Amino acid sequence: MLTYDDLVNDMALGCKPKEDWRIGIEHEQFVFHAENGKALEYDGAPGIKQILERFIADYGWEPVEVAGYLIALKRGQSMITLEPGGQVEFSGSPLRSTGEVRAEADRFYDEFTAITKSLSLGILDAGFHPSWRREDIHRMPKERYVIMSEYMPKRGRYGIDMMLRTCGAQVNLDFSSEADMVKKYRVALGLQPVVTALLANSTHAEGKNTGYQSYRSLMWEDLDPDRTGVPGFVFEDGMSFARYVDYALDVPMYFIMRNGHHVDVSGQSFRAFMEGKLPGHEGEFPSIDDWHDHLTTLFPEVRLKRYLELRGPDSNTPAMVYAMTSFWTGIFYNSDALDQAWDLIRDWPVDLHRQVRQDVPRFGLLTPLPERQTLINQAIESIAIARHGLSHLNDEQGGKVYLDLLDQKVRSVAAAA
Repeated sequence: MLTYDDLVNDMALGCKPKEDWRIGIEHEQFVFHAENGKALEYDGAPGIKQILERFIADYGWEPVEVAGYLIALKRGQSMITLEPGGQVEFSGSPLRSTGEVRAEADRFYDEFTAITKSLSLGILDAGFHPSWRREDIHRMPKERYVIMSEYMPKRGRYGIDMMLRTCGAQVNLDFSSEADMVKKYRVALGLQPVVTALLANSTHAEGKNTGYQSYRSLMWEDLDPDRTGVPGFVFEDGMSFARYVDYALDVPMYFIMRNGHHVDVSGQSFRAFMEGKLPGHEGEFPSIDDWHDHLTTLFPEVRLKRYLELRGPDSNTPAMVYAMTSFWTGIFYNSDALDQAWDLIRDWPVDLHRQVRQDVPRFGLLTPLPERQTLINQAIESIAIARHGLSHLNDEQGGKVYLDLLDQKVRSVAAAA
């Protein structure tokens, strides 16, 4: 039987000395028929399953099957998984430097490109597919997505669109202590709109300009208020592992895994599960794996596990994903840079954080801030801080080159304003 303290202590296991800090990226991409731009079926020829099989045959990836379906691959600590609409997601290994992250990801991108070209397929890096309608997209045979697709429309307008028509990018980073986690979580929430704006890459939907810089980011504003948005308690006194556990326990469940299958318990309470009172499963108690599964169904802008997941940006080119990685690594992994970044947003009230998050999908870097500033001002300062932080890390200068791409984006938007 899990206790409340077990859940708190499990998160505290994420605390690592600085020499053990790692960097991990996740990057989702659309795949399509090059001839006509259409979405792929799972069992098509060519199809999503065939792509996975080629990774196995050509490059030594190992298959992962659930309920008899090939739905993921692994190689060492890296993974290839499928999103609900056939989006392909690469999840990299936790590595020591941004240079190692790029080397591993470049290997995947080269393999993916070779496979898709040989099958007359194309790859699209975008936050929201610019032309596909919901009915154009083939759903992948993953049980968890069936459960989610039935529950999400009860909670918001955009759950199905998020699942089928969006792709994102994220970076996962470590902390040394509870206090370090709290500071990094607050900085991440405060500066996440900057990175969302810098990587904004979803202006069109169904062939029309939406008027948004990141239409994908808009999706998360009306998806499920129980599990998305800016968790304001992070900025309150008393923020801790236990406070996040309280938040997670209050988020309704989606599913549990039993006998290799996802079982629908959507809307039910994990607290009741811990008491052996989960409807339909009375007398059963959760394992720590059930808790870990539940944590994956929370979708705040920054998600806490045994590390921090910074989840805001649209999918973009590999170079821009590396720029995002360099930005956050420079800020998080140098103490002076982290202090400077915290100074940028430490006096902001929670309502301002939420207002900026609400405005950034439409206005991007031109999102208004107090005192007649815009997010451009915060971007300029935070990129400079990240550059300073990287200069003190073993980055073989590579990451700073990618930060130049972010500076270029800022100058381009400022010149056009």
